[in-house]
Amino acid sequence: MPVISYANAKGGAGKTTAALLLATEIAQRGQSVIVFDADPQKWISKWADLGNRSDGISVVSVVSPSSIAEQITDARDQADYVIVDLEGTENLIVANALSVSDLVVVPIQGSSMDARGGARILTLISKLEKIVRHDIKHCVVLTRTNAAVTTRAMKAVQDFLCVNGIDVLYTPIVERAAYRDLFEFGGGLADQDPKKVTNLKKARENAALYAAEVLERAKEALPRKRWYEFYKRAS
Repeated sequence: MPVISYANAKGGAGKTTAALLLATEIAQRGQSVIVFDADPQKWISKWADLGNRSDGISVVSVVSPSSIAEQITDARDQADYVIVDLEGTENLIVANALSVSDLVVVPIQGSSMDARGGARILTLISKLEKIVRHDIKHCVVLTRTNAAVTTRAMKAVQDFLCVNGIDVLYTPIVERAAYRDLFEFGGGLADQDPKKVTNLKKARENAALYAAEVLERAKEALPRKRWYEFYKRAS
């Protein structure tokens, strides 16, 4: 029932990886997910075509500016969670999807270009809030970070977000081979072979912590009536 969208006006920010990690973590918990693949690259659709898809995940590949809001609204009644992977730009599909989202996650790498792309989405959210006349909860997740080193560029991005009072997830998404392997071999992290994937245990721990933070924010973002319905469904 919660709708979680991933957006950054710059491509290559790690949106698709972040969206897929959340979807597979939810499915691992035994809950159902509908993923809207609104990115022209269609990486999540290609992931689904590989087979070994985690049970409980359905992928919708065909969307349009005129239909996406209605599609997302209808999907709320069909799954426990709806996840939307949006194009790395600003267009009508992005705006329409954000307007019906309960939570918008803005992935940002440690670069000024990603920060500027993320800032454009945050500005768009602010404009949409005036149109829909309600708050659209949003947060930033830092992506493709180095587990051992914080670069100068990453520190600059963190400082920028802090100064502007932007909600940033405590758990960043660390650069891991296991995450790339999902798009090569399908399935979720639980389906990967620890003998063939380096640091799989750490990747799973990172993904679980990241997903827990996102889901907690998604629950907080639900209107009271829908939260009660979601609670009954989850129980």
